[in-house]
Amino acid sequence: MKKTFYIIFLIVFSTSVFSQNIQLSGTVKDTKGNPLEMANVIAFKKGTQFLQSYSITDTKGNYKLTLVNDESYTLKVSYLGYATKNVAVEIGNSTEDITKNITLTEASDKLNEVEITYEMPVKVIGDTIVYNSDSFTSGKEKKLEDVLKKLPGVDIDDNGEVEVEGKKVQKVLVEGKEFFDGDSKLATQNIPANAVDKIQVLKNYNEVSGMKSVTNNEDNIAINIKLKQGKKRFWFGEVNAGIGDNEKYIVKPKLFYYSPEKSVNVLTDFNNIGKSPFTMRDYFRFTGGLRSAMRGSGTSFNVSSSGLGFMTAQNNKAQEITSNFGALNFSLAPKKTIDFNGFAILNSSETDMLTNTNTIYNKTNIVDDNTTSTTQKNQLGMLKFSTNYNPNKNVHIDYDVFGKLSKQTEKNDVTSTQRSADTYKEEKPTTLNQNFNWYYTMNDKNIFSAEMQHMYEKDKPLYNSLADTQPFVIIPTSSAESIFNLLQNKKTTTSKLDAKLDYYYLLTPKSNINITFGTTLSAQKLESNIFQKLDDGSVLNFSDINLNNDVNYNFTDMFLGLHYKMVSGIFTFNPGVGLHYYQTKDNQLESVYKNKVTKLLPDVYARLQFNSSQSLRFNYSISTQFSDINTIAEGYVLSNYKSLTKGNRTIENQLYHKYSLSYFSFSMFSFTNINASVNYTKKLNGVKNNTELLDVNFITYPINSNLADETFSANFRYGKTYSRLKTNFRANVSSNFYNNIVNNIAVKSKSVTQSYQASVASKFKNAPNFEVGFQKSYNNYANTSSITDRPYANMEIGFLKNFILTADYSYYNYKNNTNSIKNTYSFLNANLYYQQKDSKWEFKISADNLTNNKSLNTDSYNEISDSNSTSFYFIQPRVHMFSVKYNL
Repeated sequence: MKKTFYIIFLIVFSTSVFSQNIQLSGTVKDTKGNPLEMANVIAFKKGTQFLQSYSITDTKGNYKLTLVNDESYTLKVSYLGYATKNVAVEIGNSTEDITKNITLTEASDKLNEVEITYEMPVKVIGDTIVYNSDSFTSGKEKKLEDVLKKLPGVDIDDNGEVEVEGKKVQKVLVEGKEFFDGDSKLATQNIPANAVDKIQVLKNYNEVSGMKSVTNNEDNIAINIKLKQGKKRFWFGEVNAGIGDNEKYIVKPKLFYYSPEKSVNVLTDFNNIGKSPFTMRDYFRFTGGLRSAMRGSGTSFNVSSSGLGFMTAQNNKAQEITSNFGALNFSLAPKKTIDFNGFAILNSSETDMLTNTNTIYNKTNIVDDNTTSTTQKNQLGMLKFSTNYNPNKNVHIDYDVFGKLSKQTEKNDVTSTQRSADTYKEEKPTTLNQNFNWYYTMNDKNIFSAEMQHMYEKDKPLYNSLADTQPFVIIPTSSAESIFNLLQNKKTTTSKLDAKLDYYYLLTPKSNINITFGTTLSAQKLESNIFQKLDDGSVLNFSDINLNNDVNYNFTDMFLGLHYKMVSGIFTFNPGVGLHYYQTKDNQLESVYKNKVTKLLPDVYARLQFNSSQSLRFNYSISTQFSDINTIAEGYVLSNYKSLTKGNRTIENQLYHKYSLSYFSFSMFSFTNINASVNYTKKLNGVKNNTELLDVNFITYPINSNLADETFSANFRYGKTYSRLKTNFRANVSSNFYNNIVNNIAVKSKSVTQSYQASVASKFKNAPNFEVGFQKSYNNYANTSSITDRPYANMEIGFLKNFILTADYSYYNYKNNTNSIKNTYSFLNANLYYQQKDSKWEFKISADNLTNNKSLNTDSYNEISDSNSTSFYFIQPRVHMFSVKYNL
């Protein structure tokens, strides 16, 4: 297998390197000798519009072109505000590199009106990078993600989300209109590649232009997809349907319409081949584009899920997944000053999972081997409507309402060497978010903004376990029954308001003072009770106050913040401080408990902007985190069939010290991307779990501890794009120190994870393309460790004019530190496409999991029970499909 990888790599490398090329380099300057950064230099074969090579100058005006020798070329050199210059270059048989310096003169008004008729592969206009899709693609691409993968500085992560220069893309637009509120995964996996004309990367993105000068937007990146001319003011899309062995099927119609005034997107996906168009992870990740009003305030009060911890599919794989997905997105701009947009998403899925798990409890040395068979059903819906009103350039108003509704059920059959059980979980969470924002630029000196967000959430989880033993003596179950049938009803409601008012006073165009007044008001209610269903069908209710909850909890945060920001040359300095008054109040156990505290929370942001594409940033902050009602409710709650938890009403806030240092560099001259970061977090007065182990069962409750938790992480990424190759290297290291109490003994645990990945991919237009890579992962949890090696390869080959073959292969070699657990497995997926030129019909034969792998494995560490687990997760076997697609 390794020889195969080396052969593929040598083919790619030799094809790209041993061509008869020379390098033409030099500088582009103005008539005064000043270097012109970001000038475009493009080489055409003489007398044609065939683009041979291009370059964008760096800060010193340097350019570099790779040209084939024994040819004649015309260089076109352009820079905004300067006359475009044509330079003739003759390349003989010599193998020596050539140097040619170029001088541009300022353009007259008449010359400024001349339109450039050639298409630059990459253009830089201020904070916007524009990629011409056709310059990087070969025509074999099927979806937007296939196009984005070939762009310099752009990558798609394992979850289908877009990264630009190492930063997550916050929003994806199509023709300036939000595509499902900018969700990058839905965009990359559904927008057809042949509809894409240009990709605009919008750096330092802020929807409110007036706020750009007073806020830090370096991590805000959006992508705008420009469509080809034939895709505007016309309906376009595709209908895809396929059948396979063992009654497998897929039906996947898509429909799009774009015009300056409106847009409509319709996505559907019905399949039972294990492809999840919208997973539960997507559901919880999907915020509907709502902003976090309290971001950066220094306070964290996140409403945690009151649910029961549903299992999630590993790598979106399972034994069986059946999905029915439909989504509609629209936008309407009846006037230039106002627009409306929204979406609706419906998804129904059923997932079958099978897992074998080996768990070692470090304190008791008990080993638990169990097999869990799971059937999970999910029904979810999301609805969003929003409007933006901009009566003039100084006022921006927007309003959003976003609702989420779902029903989730999960049946588990657990067979264990320690304790077996059948369990049933059911949840029906409902969430309604409303968001209002107002921004007003009074004049050059004064800017105001107001942001408000209200969230209402309710849930009614039901839990049921049937087991032959019941280890918790605090639950007075009847032992006369043939089986212990325990049920738990739970109901939670939350109403939470976040609001803040900001005032910015601009001392100079490069310095300002920001005064913030804000508040968070939360009211929560939790009710729960545990009871036993007897063999005769009657119910035994447990009246013990410790087995029931009836809790009301209120949280208040009122704060005043002051920040100063100044820019001097390459240096930006933005220190600040927030004064917070907190109050918590809970009513339970027939008593009221109140707590008040005042905190002063500083933060510092500093940046060195060496040039437009290179920066070094430092962040430091102290923040607080308060627990919600699930942590302070003192009645016992069943987390699962072997875990009983209770809260602590006297729990105090946690304090976090966070440090981060980040370096970013992206050179359009050499197409080199470097990102590096170091992060350190120290948690004081942390909320710890006091755990009592009862064999493999445990009872936990939270306490505050003076034992500090620490987290350290470091990330490095290097990417470079050559004329025919794209290379990447990533390294991630994370070290965590946790403190907990198990059986009244303080336990300090350490986990270290490392991941290293390198890859090289070819980018030929008229030749086969390959990618080869290798990933090595180390996991060290407490007393155990493991190593996973993963070589992988992808290919894209066009042949016989109308055929395209694509394939991706990954090989996994897993072993633990004692070699007692080993596992090797691989995945091979392949697709063969046939489509005649200009035909709307496409035929595809595909095969997933050609190696017919049966399982994959994962490692985990549970700090609450101080246990290590290795799980073997079974997946769907080989699937063959025949599909037909018709392009509308």
